[in-house]
Amino acid sequence: MDNQHSLILIALSVGALIAVLWLVRWWRENHKYDLTGKTVLLTGGSRGLGLVMARQLIQQGAHLAICARDASELERARHELEQQGGQVLALPCDVTDKFQVEQMVQQVRDWASPSAKGDRFGQIDVLINNAGTDLVAPMDVLTMEDYDDLMKLHFWAPLYTTYAVLPEMRQRQAGRIVNISSIGGKVVSPHMLAYCASKFALTGLSEGMRAELAKEGIAVTTVCPGFIRTGVIDHAIFKGQHRKEYTWFSIADSLPLISTSAENVARQTIAAFRRGDAELIVPFSAWFSAKFFALFPGLNSTLLGWMNRLLPGTGGIGTERAFGKDSHSSLSPSLLTSLSDKAARENNEIVTENTDSAEADQPVETERPHRQVEAQRVVIGETDSFGITEGTPSPEPAIAEDEQSGFPLIEPSQAPPEIQACLSEIQDTLGIPWTPANWRAYAMYPSVMQLFWERLKPATQTESFLESAIALAAG
Repeated sequence: MDNQHSLILIALSVGALIAVLWLVRWWRENHKYDLTGKTVLLTGGSRGLGLVMARQLIQQGAHLAICARDASELERARHELEQQGGQVLALPCDVTDKFQVEQMVQQVRDWASPSAKGDRFGQIDVLINNAGTDLVAPMDVLTMEDYDDLMKLHFWAPLYTTYAVLPEMRQRQAGRIVNISSIGGKVVSPHMLAYCASKFALTGLSEGMRAELAKEGIAVTTVCPGFIRTGVIDHAIFKGQHRKEYTWFSIADSLPLISTSAENVARQTIAAFRRGDAELIVPFSAWFSAKFFALFPGLNSTLLGWMNRLLPGTGGIGTERAFGKDSHSSLSPSLLTSLSDKAARENNEIVTENTDSAEADQPVETERPHRQVEAQRVVIGETDSFGITEGTPSPEPAIAEDEQSGFPLIEPSQAPPEIQACLSEIQDTLGIPWTPANWRAYAMYPSVMQLFWERLKPATQTESFLESAIALAAG
């Protein structure tokens, strides 16, 4: 009888808890934070998830201030958003620099839009800390600089912006702060150690701030998305066997079953902070991973250890860095990454040769491939960027032509040093041994011809040679 009473009591308690949670949810749904006329400061708002959120915020009537490092990306984003009828302020800013952040926040406060008839926006009502980057590499090739860079971007930058806007929010006893963390801030992942460490730090900061600021009417929401199809992959950083790392990461980032669209994440993020939710984990695969990790940490660690054995080892370019755009392989980009490639075109993520600002919101620089660096080291004396002694022209190769295509044929021994360095890269990329007859096989891959062009364009002695190569690839 006592057991029966206990079961009834437990059932009633659970029922009461569910009812309370449902009432809280209902109240929040029906008392959402109104964005009409509110000023939103969005970091990393020039492309990717940030740009998608910016579009949706404009549609909901917000006045928008976006910041990023790359001025040209910002201008393209501002133009697009204003075409939608939004009031937008676009400010170049390195959010890892506390002084720049404070200046940027003051500019937003002083912002007067021409269409607002001189009315100053004044206060910042919503802060969304979105700026971030990915770094994919085995632990053995990570350096202290890698950890430091990601902590600056994922922990210190949100801390700087938050402390810059807090005084006015506290004065009004109102405001919303959104921290875009990651499922990597809930669940560790092999080959993303520095990234996960920095995102765990941001998650802890965000959850702690929510507890302390709630009494002042400021709601802090932590967003932990899994793989998002934003097209950001070409801006990510890879080390070690960077082409293999890029291949597995870019394919996972695009598969429908484990990734989700940027539009979905943006929509759910805005709905979550408008309700004042504590946390959002999206999509379901990420939510399930977080719960599984919390319930079975030992088993999860064992599974991740097995997964790590399947990932690329060290080697490649070692501790040097390469952007995704410099890490393409025969498998990626491909049909397997088509969804992410489409998102890149839609969300201002296409990498251009003019991008020279550490890829917008990333505090890291692309370094030259290992073989290219080694090729330069063998040349003694003053050298230019291709390892050729200054003032000494590249030897003109004796060029024969393929009878069928008219395409230049050249033996590696006849090629200048800069071409030999690129041939090694291409052979590794495609796995095709170098012979003159294989030129046409290489020409089937326009991305490889583009790699030639990017590496060798300043070498005027080889320009006509490369133009012929690209013409054949395009044809």
